[in-house]
Order: sequence, then C-alpha cells, then structure tokens
Amino acid sequence: MTDTPKVRLRGLYKIFGSNDKDMMQYVRAGMGKPELLEQHKHVLGLQDINVDMMAGEITVVMGLSGSGKSTLIRHLNRLIDPTAGEIIVDGIDVMGLSDDALRKMRQEKMSMVFQKFALLPHRTVLQNAAMALEIQGVDEATRTAEGMKWLARVGLDGYEHHYPAQLSGGMQQRVGIARALTANTDIMLMDEAFSALDPLIRTDMQNLLLELQAELHKTVVFITHDLDEALKLADHLVILKDGAVIQQGEPQGILMNPSDPYIEDFVSDINRARVLRVKSVMEPLTGSKFAGDVDIRDNLESLIARSEGDTSLHYRVMDGDVPVGELHMRDLVKALVPRISSAA
Repeated sequence: MTDTPKVRLRGLYKIFGSNDKDMMQYVRAGMGKPELLEQHKHVLGLQDINVDMMAGEITVVMGLSGSGKSTLIRHLNRLIDPTAGEIIVDGIDVMGLSDDALRKMRQEKMSMVFQKFALLPHRTVLQNAAMALEIQGVDEATRTAEGMKWLARVGLDGYEHHYPAQLSGGMQQRVGIARALTANTDIMLMDEAFSALDPLIRTDMQNLLLELQAELHKTVVFITHDLDEALKLADHLVILKDGAVIQQGEPQGILMNPSDPYIEDFVSDINRARVLRVKSVMEPLTGSKFAGDVDIRDNLESLIARSEGDTSLHYRVMDGDVPVGELHMRDLVKALVPRISSAA
C-alpha cells in the first residue's frame, strides 16, 4: 500500500441535460440542484467531487436516494462521462483514453458487482464466473481453473454446473463476486451489491467481503445507502447529498465528529456501542494498573459486557502484543451519547 491514490477524482461535475456544458456557469456561481432543475430543466448529478481512493482500501460512498452515489461510481469506468473534471486511475487521465484503451482498462483494471447480480441465465455458474477471462481471450482450461478456484473461495464449490435460477439470491451474488475476482483486476466496483439481500445473508456477504479483502487487498469502491453497512466496511467513507460531498474521512472519526447537521442527523440513530471501536475513544498510555487488556479493534459493546457496566474501570489497549493506549470506561460512556444536532 502506498500514499499515492489508486483513483483520484478532481473537480468532478455531472449535469444531466442537453446543454450540460452551458449549465456549468450557473452551478459554479452557486446554483444548487433544486434551482437548476426548476429554472433550467437540468439535473445536477455531481458537484465538485474531490476524492482520493487509496490502493488496498475499501472506499464506501453513501447517501440517500438521489444523492449521486451510483452516478459517481459509473464515472470511474466511464459508463458515464463527466460534464467537467478529472478521473485519474494509476496516474492516467481516463478521459484521455481511446476507445480501445478504455475497453482494455474496463477488462483488465476494473471489475463490477451489481445489485441485481447481472448473471446470464443460460450460462452455468462456472461459465458466468469465468466470463471476464473469456472476453479477454484466455484459453478455456485456464479460465475454467480460475473460475473454479474463486467459486470455491466464495463457498460455491460443487455448484459450478448449476444455473443462476437454481441458486438463492445470496448464492447468486457470490457468483457475481467470484466473477469479479476471476477477472483479477486491481479495482472492484460494487454498486449496492448487497442491498437486494435479506438481512442475515447481507451480513454474511459483508463478512465475506472483509475476509477476502484481508487476504487480497483490492481497491474496492462500495456504494450503499445503509450507514451501518458503510461503517462496517469502510476504510474511507464519503457521504453525499444532492451530488456534493458533505463529509469524508475515516468512518469512526465521522461518527465521533460529524461536521454538518445533515451528518449529525444521519448518525444519531446508530447503535454507537456496536459500531465504535476502542481505538476511537482510547487515550495515550500513562497508567500502570489496569483491569485488563483489550484489543484496539474491539467494539465498545464487548467492553461494556466485560466491565459489567463499572465506569470506574480502565483498560490497557493492545495492538497485537504492543500496548498502544488506555481506555477509561467513563470516556466510553461519554462516547455513546451522540452530539445534539445544531439544526434541532
């Protein structure tokens, strides 16, 4: 992992309508989405997006319906072209690519997992999983071996000769993930990939993604409208509203320090004990007597159970075998109380 972004978006705008270029003057002058639609019959999809997506991390883009999150992800592989701005992937301006170079980038650098699975019903699970390699012209033996490997990795060993209609929704989405992994791309784009699944299956898929990510270190761009899912998966969280970035950063930091009334309202109903981690509320190590050791990645809910609610206790925080801080239960209790929205 390096300090150079894998994907860099700079000054990205998207206006939907026949005269999108002409509308930029109004948007740059401060006209918002409702006014642009009412006065000029154009839709402001994205507004001055500046985001760095680091190699080996999961960047989650979230927001309510109409916030622009799916529009944003479709710019990365130029399924949608921007009205203005830069899309830089591995230091290359995607907007400058020829048709052949763009096609090559889509095949070899980016893979996509869709909300509605997007499997071909007349092809077997294995044929669907190996499709990207088939498009790339890889020989049948190699693509079959790769498809089988990743189907087994996502828990579908033995289902390779089934058809999509014979699988549950969760199993179909596992095929979609196996297909993206078989493509062996650096970047995985996941647009509401788990939104169509039942809650328990959705949790299983989230856990599978985190397990695979710990092993493979892909650059994942994940779109969701669910804050719990975003906080669970994200290394870097980007929150959109009306096509603009309202806040971005490390998820725990956003939860602890929302920068806008919109974000405050967004996070107010979250189960903070379940989502917040020890690292978010710990202090520098100064003491020498502790009630015990806790892991820096533990959630606060587990620590509440361990302490049996005794707010006088404090613990030494460990990162593996290394002491990195301490946590006082009184600070934990304070962290459970969300900030009162200034809009209230």
